[in-house]
Amino acid sequence: MTESFHPLLPISRKGTIAIVTFNRPEVRNAFDLSMWRGLQATMEGLSAQEELRCVVLRGAGTHAFSSGADIAAFDRERGSREQEDIYARVLHEAMQSIRLCRHPVVAMIMGACIGGGAGIATMCDFRVGGEGIRFGITARNLGIWYPYAEIDPIIQMVGTAVATEILIEGRIFSGREAYEKGLLSRVVSDAAVEAEALALARRIGEGSPLSARFHKAALRKLRGPLPITPEEHAGVNGFVETEDFHNAARAFVAKRKPVWHGR
Repeated sequence: MTESFHPLLPISRKGTIAIVTFNRPEVRNAFDLSMWRGLQATMEGLSAQEELRCVVLRGAGTHAFSSGADIAAFDRERGSREQEDIYARVLHEAMQSIRLCRHPVVAMIMGACIGGGAGIATMCDFRVGGEGIRFGITARNLGIWYPYAEIDPIIQMVGTAVATEILIEGRIFSGREAYEKGLLSRVVSDAAVEAEALALARRIGEGSPLSARFHKAALRKLRGPLPITPEEHAGVNGFVETEDFHNAARAFVAKRKPVWHGR
């Protein structure tokens, strides 16, 4: 029987490895609010399991790891500041549940790894991707402001210069360029991604779990806290009150380019 903390996030097992699949291939494995909540429940549930040695995250199929947030659900789930405050909290808790998972987490990246999908990947300890993947954050196309706590891991991985390319230019990187910029731990042929990610997970599982857990926690601790005030955190959600955000979400659903008004 397939284990699951959420119907769209089934878990399969290979010995001491848990493989979580984002199972919405019809929308490139995009996440709605329910799935973000489910991701947090899944990661926290797996973190508590002593017998586990590694968690692997992947998208269903080979066309997408995840395209991030489900833009078609924005009007329903992110239509007001009050809704966005809830959404942002749920999203943050889901992202942090990956970062805080006691076990090492491997992202198995095939196809599109965009927006929140790239955010998920940056929270993982390892990112294995194919040459043909598309990796990037397209917040600029929707008038969205990326949260501080999700920007910080990008800067830690690749530095401010590359983070500026990702967030402001919004360019999509190939697997090879993503690897060269430090966004991937390793890059292999598209056909070899699954085998390489699982081999990595097995190698992790062959070592001391206590050593892996300590070093993961120590690496996180040594980065230091973010000096961001509560008011600054609250201001991140202000994009939901802009006309540009709502116009861009509707334009995406209608498959047309947004018109920006700066308000």
